[in-house]
Amino acid sequence: MTRPTLLVTGATGKIGRHVVHDLLAAGYPVRALVRRHDARSAALQAAGAQLVVGDLGDPESLLRAMRGAQRAFFLPPFGPFLVHTAAAFAVAAREARLEHVVSLSQWLASPSHPSLTTRGHWLADHLLAGLPGIGHTIVNPGFFADNYLRTMPYASLLGLMPWVYGERGNAPPSSEDMAHVVAHALMKPELRAGKVYRPTGPKLLSAAEMVQTVERVLGHRVIRLPMPFWMFVKAARLDGASIDELAPYADYIEEHQRGTFEIGAPTDHVLQVTGRPAEDFESIARRYAAAHEARPTLAKRLRQFALFMAVPMAPGYDLKGYERLMRVPQPLQPSYAPDADIWRREHGLPATVAGAPLEQRLQSLGVAPR
Repeated sequence: MTRPTLLVTGATGKIGRHVVHDLLAAGYPVRALVRRHDARSAALQAAGAQLVVGDLGDPESLLRAMRGAQRAFFLPPFGPFLVHTAAAFAVAAREARLEHVVSLSQWLASPSHPSLTTRGHWLADHLLAGLPGIGHTIVNPGFFADNYLRTMPYASLLGLMPWVYGERGNAPPSSEDMAHVVAHALMKPELRAGKVYRPTGPKLLSAAEMVQTVERVLGHRVIRLPMPFWMFVKAARLDGASIDELAPYADYIEEHQRGTFEIGAPTDHVLQVTGRPAEDFESIARRYAAAHEARPTLAKRLRQFALFMAVPMAPGYDLKGYERLMRVPQPLQPSYAPDADIWRREHGLPATVAGAPLEQRLQSLGVAPR
């Protein structure tokens, strides 16, 4: 029996490449949509994927990529054109008569969220769910483990873990587990169509517990270093983050500090879909610690220290000015996820208590007071 061809967009990224490898390992023919031929795409080709050069914002190149494929993974780019890419993908998917689409969304997705990206995810979810004759599965993780562990070189080389997330907790999933859920949904659409999955780690962890885990992995003391957001933006820009990536980040940090990622966490969705338990934070941290850039040498310590000292003098981004320049549309009444009735309703949670303090509203969602 001939197996269906599966298209993976965002195929060279942290999630997409793992989806490609999972599907190839299971014996499926995989078509990988890439922006260009480079070392990352060459690695996918060497593993057995068929490469198609195209752009998620170009419906014609998407249609070429989808011709002959039966199912596809939509991994939207992080930025202001998310809805445009979702529309292009939807047009091509309908024309190509795909049978099933799996899309990566957000736990926060809501039409009234302050973040344009998060509102875009909500619109994309509803757009793809409405495609006639095409099954749809949503994978909507919260805050990834990668967001915390990008600072592993600081922790490993300097004993510092810059932190902007406050004291509230999370059950962060690995990129690999998110990819495993996506791959299984593509392989078994008859079981996953119409479903929404929120992959998490196996345990809800406080900020202190995450840093203690990194200490345990590295075998030396790590100091959690509170960092103001403006400093975080400078550091992220030095690390190569674009203004599009950082534009919604203040809102995500606010959600984190409010305890939004504690709501309903952890889930068993990784186990439920893949048959394997979710990776714990320590296992993920050990993988990051083993990465070449985190292995301590004197030269690396000096280089990391110089980078750390350069952060305050480095240029940041004018994120508010960027939004004004882009003329970003705003909802009439912006509201963070737990305050939005439509978000609560779509997540099976009780309606908001009008005028109640934040802690009371969070307790109504099962979040313990801090």
